[in-house]
Amino acid sequence: MKRSNTNLSICKAIAIILMCAGHTEGPKLLMDFIYLFHMPVFFIAAGYFFDKKYLSDPWTFCKKRFMGLYVPFVKWSLFFLIFHNLFFKIGLMNEQFGNWAGGVTHPYSWFVFWQRLVHIIFSMGGYDEFLAGAFWFFRALFVSSIVFLILYLLIYNRHKWLNHNTVPAVIALLAVGFAWFKVANHLNITTIVQGGIRECWGVLFFSLGVLYRRHEGHIREHWALTLLYAALLVGGAALGFQGMALKVQLSTVATLPVTGAIGFLMVHSIASWLDRHEGVVKRFLVYCGENTLYIFIFHIISFKLVSALKIWYYGLDWGQIGCHMVIHENSTTDLFWVLYTIVGTAVPLLGITLYRRLQQQFKRQQN
Repeated sequence: MKRSNTNLSICKAIAIILMCAGHTEGPKLLMDFIYLFHMPVFFIAAGYFFDKKYLSDPWTFCKKRFMGLYVPFVKWSLFFLIFHNLFFKIGLMNEQFGNWAGGVTHPYSWFVFWQRLVHIIFSMGGYDEFLAGAFWFFRALFVSSIVFLILYLLIYNRHKWLNHNTVPAVIALLAVGFAWFKVANHLNITTIVQGGIRECWGVLFFSLGVLYRRHEGHIREHWALTLLYAALLVGGAALGFQGMALKVQLSTVATLPVTGAIGFLMVHSIASWLDRHEGVVKRFLVYCGENTLYIFIFHIISFKLVSALKIWYYGLDWGQIGCHMVIHENSTTDLFWVLYTIVGTAVPLLGITLYRRLQQQFKRQQN
Protein backbone atom coordinates (compact mmCIF):
# COMPACT_ATOMS: atom_id res chain seq x y z
CA MET A 1 0.00 0.00 0.00
CA LYS A 2 1.40 3.41 -0.94
CA ARG A 3 2.07 5.91 1.79
CA SER A 4 0.86 9.48 1.64
CA ASN A 5 3.08 12.27 0.41
CA THR A 6 2.90 13.74 3.92
CA ASN A 7 5.00 10.77 4.96
CA LEU A 8 7.78 11.89 2.64
CA SER A 9 7.39 15.46 3.89
CA ILE A 10 7.93 14.19 7.42
CA CYS A 11 10.97 12.23 6.20
CA LYS A 12 12.45 15.42 4.77
CA ALA A 13 11.61 17.30 7.96
CA ILE A 14 13.48 14.76 10.08
CA ALA A 15 16.41 14.90 7.66
CA ILE A 16 16.58 18.72 7.67
CA ILE A 17 16.44 18.83 11.47
CA LEU A 18 19.24 16.28 11.57
CA MET A 19 21.19 18.40 9.07
CA CYS A 20 20.91 21.38 11.40
CA ALA A 21 22.03 19.19 14.31
CA GLY A 22 24.91 17.85 12.23
CA HIS A 23 26.22 21.36 11.69
CA THR A 24 26.39 22.14 15.42
CA GLU A 25 29.64 20.28 16.23
CA GLY A 26 27.86 18.43 19.04
CA PRO A 27 28.83 15.08 20.62
CA LYS A 28 31.03 13.17 18.19
CA LEU A 29 29.13 9.89 18.17
CA LEU A 30 25.86 11.71 17.53
CA MET A 31 27.38 13.77 14.71
CA ASP A 32 28.92 10.66 13.12
CA PHE A 33 25.57 8.86 13.42
CA ILE A 34 23.71 11.69 11.70
CA TYR A 35 26.20 12.03 8.86
CA LEU A 36 25.85 8.38 7.88
CA PHE A 37 22.38 8.88 6.44
CA HIS A 38 20.83 12.36 6.73
CA MET A 39 21.87 13.57 3.25
CA PRO A 40 21.09 10.25 1.49
CA VAL A 41 17.53 10.63 2.81
CA PHE A 42 17.07 13.76 0.67
CA PHE A 43 18.33 12.06 -2.50
CA ILE A 44 16.18 8.98 -1.90
CA ALA A 45 13.14 11.19 -1.25
CA ALA A 46 13.83 13.05 -4.52
CA GLY A 47 14.09 9.77 -6.43
CA TYR A 48 10.81 8.63 -4.89
CA PHE A 49 8.96 11.30 -6.88
CA PHE A 50 10.58 10.46 -10.23
CA ASP A 51 7.81 9.61 -12.70
CA LYS A 52 8.13 7.34 -15.73
CA LYS A 53 6.33 9.98 -17.81
CA TYR A 54 9.60 11.90 -17.93
CA LEU A 55 11.10 9.17 -20.10
CA SER A 56 8.93 10.39 -22.96
CA ASP A 57 9.24 14.04 -21.95
CA PRO A 58 12.78 14.47 -20.56
CA TRP A 59 12.89 18.22 -21.17
CA THR A 60 10.06 18.79 -18.71
CA PHE A 61 12.04 16.95 -16.05
CA CYS A 62 15.20 18.94 -16.84
CA LYS A 63 13.24 22.19 -16.71
CA LYS A 64 11.79 21.28 -13.30
CA ARG A 65 15.25 20.43 -12.00
CA PHE A 66 16.61 23.69 -13.41
CA MET A 67 13.88 25.82 -11.85
CA GLY A 68 13.78 23.89 -8.58
CA LEU A 69 17.53 23.53 -7.95
CA TYR A 70 19.73 25.70 -10.19
CA VAL A 71 17.63 28.86 -9.95
CA PRO A 72 17.34 28.81 -6.11
CA PHE A 73 21.04 28.05 -5.85
CA VAL A 74 22.02 31.04 -7.97
CA LYS A 75 19.42 33.33 -6.41
CA TRP A 76 20.41 32.71 -2.81
CA SER A 77 24.14 32.40 -3.48
CA LEU A 78 23.95 35.86 -5.02
CA PHE A 79 22.12 37.08 -1.93
CA PHE A 80 24.97 35.99 0.33
CA LEU A 81 27.56 37.26 -2.16
CA ILE A 82 26.00 40.72 -2.36
CA PHE A 83 25.74 41.06 1.42
CA HIS A 84 29.11 39.44 2.16
CA ASN A 85 31.00 42.65 2.94
CA LEU A 86 28.04 44.00 4.92
CA PHE A 87 28.14 40.91 7.14
CA PHE A 88 31.76 41.83 7.87
CA LYS A 89 30.87 45.41 8.74
CA ILE A 90 28.17 44.39 11.21
CA GLY A 91 30.43 41.75 12.75
CA LEU A 92 28.76 38.49 11.69
CA MET A 93 32.03 37.45 10.03
CA ASN A 94 35.64 38.37 10.63
CA GLU A 95 39.14 37.38 9.61
CA GLN A 96 40.16 35.99 12.99
CA PHE A 97 37.61 33.23 13.61
CA GLY A 98 36.54 30.70 11.00
CA ASN A 99 35.54 27.06 10.71
CA TRP A 100 36.64 24.09 12.78
CA ALA A 101 39.57 23.50 10.43
CA GLY A 102 40.81 27.06 10.92
CA GLY A 103 39.68 28.46 7.56
CA VAL A 104 38.55 32.08 7.49
CA THR A 105 37.02 34.35 4.88
CA HIS A 106 37.82 37.94 3.95
CA PRO A 107 36.04 41.03 2.60
CA TYR A 108 35.79 40.93 -1.18
CA SER A 109 37.38 43.28 -3.67
CA TRP A 110 35.47 43.97 -6.88
CA PHE A 111 37.67 41.45 -8.71
CA VAL A 112 36.92 38.72 -6.16
CA PHE A 113 33.22 39.62 -6.25
CA TRP A 114 32.99 39.15 -10.03
CA GLN A 115 35.10 35.99 -9.93
CA ARG A 116 32.78 34.48 -7.33
CA LEU A 117 29.76 35.57 -9.33
CA VAL A 118 31.07 33.67 -12.36
CA HIS A 119 31.85 30.66 -10.17
CA ILE A 120 28.32 30.64 -8.78
CA ILE A 121 26.64 30.84 -12.18
CA PHE A 122 28.82 28.40 -14.08
CA SER A 123 30.13 25.98 -11.44
CA MET A 124 27.52 25.75 -8.66
CA GLY A 125 30.41 25.31 -6.27
CA GLY A 126 28.36 25.03 -3.10
CA TYR A 127 30.94 26.53 -0.78
CA ASP A 128 31.16 29.87 -2.52
CA GLU A 129 29.91 31.75 0.53
CA PHE A 130 30.56 30.88 4.17
CA LEU A 131 26.98 31.51 5.23
CA ALA A 132 25.65 29.22 2.49
CA GLY A 133 27.69 26.18 3.49
CA ALA A 134 25.13 23.50 2.66
CA PHE A 135 24.56 24.66 -0.91
CA TRP A 136 26.60 21.83 -2.47
CA PHE A 137 23.40 19.80 -2.16
CA PHE A 138 21.69 21.82 -4.89
CA ARG A 139 24.44 21.05 -7.39
CA ALA A 140 24.72 17.40 -6.42
CA LEU A 141 20.99 16.75 -6.73
CA PHE A 142 20.74 18.79 -9.95
CA VAL A 143 23.56 16.88 -11.63
CA SER A 144 22.75 13.42 -10.27
CA SER A 145 19.04 13.52 -11.12
CA ILE A 146 19.75 14.54 -14.73
CA VAL A 147 22.51 11.93 -15.01
CA PHE A 148 20.02 9.36 -13.71
CA LEU A 149 17.52 10.34 -16.41
CA ILE A 150 20.16 10.16 -19.16
CA LEU A 151 21.34 6.73 -18.00
CA TYR A 152 17.75 5.52 -17.74
CA LEU A 153 17.01 6.58 -21.33
CA LEU A 154 20.25 5.10 -22.67
CA ILE A 155 19.82 1.76 -20.90
CA TYR A 156 16.10 1.31 -21.47
CA ASN A 157 16.14 2.34 -25.14
CA ARG A 158 19.11 0.09 -25.87
CA HIS A 159 17.98 -2.91 -23.84
CA LYS A 160 14.21 -3.16 -24.20
CA TRP A 161 14.20 -6.53 -22.42
CA LEU A 162 14.94 -4.70 -19.17
CA ASN A 163 11.76 -3.61 -17.36
CA HIS A 164 11.21 -0.41 -15.40
CA ASN A 165 11.91 -2.17 -12.10
CA THR A 166 15.28 -3.41 -13.31
CA VAL A 167 16.75 -0.29 -14.91
CA PRO A 168 17.03 1.75 -11.66
CA ALA A 169 18.78 -1.22 -10.04
CA VAL A 170 21.25 -1.35 -12.93
CA ILE A 171 21.90 2.39 -12.56
CA ALA A 172 22.46 1.99 -8.81
CA LEU A 173 25.03 -0.75 -9.47
CA LEU A 174 26.73 1.40 -12.10
CA ALA A 175 26.93 4.28 -9.62
CA VAL A 176 28.56 2.08 -6.98
CA GLY A 177 30.93 0.60 -9.55
CA PHE A 178 31.97 4.00 -10.83
CA ALA A 179 32.43 5.31 -7.27
CA TRP A 180 34.71 2.36 -6.51
CA PHE A 181 36.72 2.93 -9.72
CA LYS A 182 36.94 6.66 -9.01
CA VAL A 183 38.09 6.27 -5.41
CA ALA A 184 40.46 3.37 -6.11
CA ASN A 185 42.24 5.35 -8.82
CA HIS A 186 42.05 8.76 -7.09
CA LEU A 187 40.21 10.25 -10.06
CA ASN A 188 38.46 13.61 -10.11
CA ILE A 189 35.79 14.75 -12.51
CA THR A 190 37.41 18.11 -13.14
CA THR A 191 34.31 19.66 -14.72
CA ILE A 192 32.41 19.22 -11.43
CA VAL A 193 33.43 21.20 -8.37
CA GLN A 194 34.72 18.93 -5.58
CA GLY A 195 35.46 16.13 -8.04
CA GLY A 196 32.03 14.55 -8.47
CA ILE A 197 31.98 11.99 -5.65
CA ARG A 198 28.81 13.43 -4.16
CA GLU A 199 27.18 13.26 -7.58
CA CYS A 200 28.08 9.55 -7.74
CA TRP A 201 26.34 9.01 -4.42
CA GLY A 202 23.48 11.17 -5.62
CA VAL A 203 22.86 8.90 -8.61
CA LEU A 204 22.94 5.86 -6.34
CA PHE A 205 20.49 7.19 -3.76
CA PHE A 206 18.21 8.77 -6.36
CA SER A 207 18.00 5.30 -7.96
CA LEU A 208 17.20 3.74 -4.60
CA GLY A 209 14.38 6.26 -4.18
CA VAL A 210 12.89 5.21 -7.51
CA LEU A 211 13.18 1.55 -6.53
CA TYR A 212 11.66 2.18 -3.12
CA ARG A 213 8.54 3.74 -4.58
CA ARG A 214 8.03 0.83 -6.95
CA HIS A 215 8.45 -1.79 -4.23
CA GLU A 216 7.28 0.01 -1.09
CA GLY A 217 4.18 -2.13 -0.80
CA HIS A 218 6.43 -5.14 -0.14
CA ILE A 219 8.71 -3.42 2.37
CA ARG A 220 7.79 -4.17 5.94
CA GLU A 221 7.94 -1.59 8.69
CA HIS A 222 8.03 -2.60 12.36
CA TRP A 223 9.36 -0.97 15.51
CA ALA A 224 11.83 -3.83 16.02
CA LEU A 225 13.28 -3.27 12.54
CA THR A 226 13.51 0.45 13.22
CA LEU A 227 15.50 -0.21 16.39
CA LEU A 228 17.71 -2.63 14.48
CA TYR A 229 18.42 0.02 11.81
CA ALA A 230 19.28 2.54 14.53
CA ALA A 231 21.58 0.06 16.29
CA LEU A 232 23.39 -0.72 13.03
CA LEU A 233 23.89 2.98 12.34
CA VAL A 234 25.21 3.60 15.84
CA GLY A 235 27.61 0.70 15.35
CA GLY A 236 28.71 2.11 12.00
CA ALA A 237 29.29 5.53 13.57
CA ALA A 238 31.33 3.98 16.38
CA LEU A 239 33.44 2.13 13.81
CA GLY A 240 34.15 5.35 11.93
CA PHE A 241 32.07 4.74 8.80
CA GLN A 242 31.78 7.79 6.53
CA GLY A 243 28.82 9.67 5.13
CA MET A 244 28.81 11.73 1.92
CA ALA A 245 32.19 13.28 2.74
CA LEU A 246 34.59 14.74 0.19
CA LYS A 247 37.61 12.71 1.34
CA VAL A 248 36.45 9.18 0.63
CA GLN A 249 38.05 5.93 1.71
CA LEU A 250 37.61 2.83 -0.43
CA SER A 251 35.76 1.14 2.43
CA THR A 252 33.09 3.85 2.18
CA VAL A 253 32.05 2.50 -1.21
CA ALA A 254 30.97 -0.68 0.59
CA THR A 255 29.43 0.93 3.69
CA LEU A 256 27.70 4.14 2.55
CA PRO A 257 25.13 2.46 0.26
CA VAL A 258 24.11 0.31 3.25
CA THR A 259 24.04 3.03 5.90
CA GLY A 260 22.26 5.44 3.55
CA ALA A 261 19.59 2.86 2.68
CA ILE A 262 18.92 1.65 6.21
CA GLY A 263 19.00 5.24 7.44
CA PHE A 264 16.18 6.06 5.04
CA LEU A 265 14.25 2.96 6.11
CA MET A 266 14.64 4.02 9.74
CA VAL A 267 13.53 7.59 9.06
CA HIS A 268 10.66 6.43 6.86
CA SER A 269 9.44 4.05 9.53
CA ILE A 270 9.46 6.82 12.13
CA ALA A 271 7.72 9.15 9.66
CA SER A 272 5.06 6.51 8.98
CA TRP A 273 4.27 6.29 12.68
CA LEU A 274 4.11 10.07 13.02
CA ASP A 275 1.97 10.31 9.89
CA ARG A 276 -0.68 8.11 11.50
CA HIS A 277 -1.02 10.40 14.52
CA GLU A 278 -2.78 13.66 13.78
CA GLY A 279 -1.78 16.62 15.88
CA VAL A 280 0.53 19.58 16.22
CA VAL A 281 3.70 17.49 15.85
CA LYS A 282 2.59 16.06 12.54
CA ARG A 283 1.43 19.45 11.25
CA PHE A 284 4.73 21.04 12.21
CA LEU A 285 6.81 18.30 10.59
CA VAL A 286 4.78 18.35 7.37
CA TYR A 287 5.17 22.13 7.18
CA CYS A 288 8.87 21.78 7.95
CA GLY A 289 9.29 19.14 5.25
CA GLU A 290 7.51 21.32 2.71
CA ASN A 291 9.82 24.25 3.46
CA THR A 292 13.23 22.59 3.74
CA LEU A 293 14.57 25.04 1.15
CA TYR A 294 14.46 27.95 3.59
CA ILE A 295 16.10 25.96 6.36
CA PHE A 296 18.90 25.01 3.96
CA ILE A 297 19.36 28.66 3.10
CA PHE A 298 19.07 30.40 6.45
CA HIS A 299 19.99 27.93 9.20
CA ILE A 300 23.64 29.01 9.38
CA ILE A 301 22.88 32.70 9.72
CA SER A 302 20.18 31.80 12.25
CA PHE A 303 22.87 30.04 14.29
CA LYS A 304 24.38 33.49 14.98
CA LEU A 305 21.55 34.17 17.45
CA VAL A 306 22.64 31.19 19.54
CA SER A 307 26.29 32.09 19.12
CA ALA A 308 25.56 35.51 20.61
CA LEU A 309 23.91 33.82 23.59
CA LYS A 310 26.84 31.44 23.98
CA ILE A 311 29.32 34.34 23.92
CA TRP A 312 27.36 36.02 26.72
CA TYR A 313 27.04 32.78 28.72
CA TYR A 314 30.76 31.94 28.66
CA GLY A 315 32.06 35.51 28.53
CA LEU A 316 33.84 34.89 25.23
CA ASP A 317 35.43 37.33 22.79
CA TRP A 318 32.61 38.87 20.73
CA GLY A 319 34.64 38.19 17.62
CA GLN A 320 33.72 34.53 17.98
CA ILE A 321 30.35 35.41 16.46
CA GLY A 322 32.29 34.90 13.22
CA CYS A 323 32.96 31.22 13.97
CA HIS A 324 31.63 28.96 11.23
CA MET A 325 29.20 27.30 11.54
CA VAL A 326 28.97 27.54 15.33
CA ILE A 327 31.25 28.59 18.19
CA HIS A 328 33.73 25.76 18.54
CA GLU A 329 34.57 26.24 22.22
CA ASN A 330 32.92 23.51 24.38
CA SER A 331 30.80 22.50 21.38
CA THR A 332 31.14 18.76 22.02
CA THR A 333 30.57 18.94 25.76
CA ASP A 334 27.82 21.49 26.40
CA LEU A 335 24.18 21.39 25.27
CA PHE A 336 24.22 24.43 23.02
CA TRP A 337 23.98 22.07 20.05
CA VAL A 338 20.35 21.46 21.05
CA LEU A 339 19.58 25.17 20.97
CA TYR A 340 21.45 25.61 17.69
CA THR A 341 19.30 22.86 16.17
CA ILE A 342 16.04 24.35 17.42
CA VAL A 343 16.87 27.90 16.31
CA GLY A 344 18.37 26.78 12.99
CA THR A 345 15.11 25.02 12.18
CA ALA A 346 12.56 27.38 13.74
CA VAL A 347 13.84 30.82 12.75
CA PRO A 348 13.79 30.19 8.96
CA LEU A 349 10.30 28.69 9.27
CA LEU A 350 9.08 31.66 11.30
CA GLY A 351 10.64 34.01 8.76
CA ILE A 352 8.99 32.45 5.72
CA THR A 353 5.65 32.18 7.55
CA LEU A 354 5.73 35.86 8.50
CA TYR A 355 6.77 36.84 4.96
CA ARG A 356 3.87 34.91 3.42
CA ARG A 357 1.35 36.40 5.82
CA LEU A 358 2.56 39.92 5.10
CA GLN A 359 2.45 39.15 1.41
CA GLN A 360 -1.16 37.92 1.67
CA GLN A 361 -2.13 40.97 3.71
CA PHE A 362 -0.57 43.27 1.14
CA LYS A 363 -2.46 41.53 -1.68
CA ARG A 364 -5.75 41.87 0.19
CA GLN A 365 -5.10 45.58 0.66
CA GLN A 366 -4.31 45.95 -3.02
CA ASN A 367 -7.63 44.29 -3.95
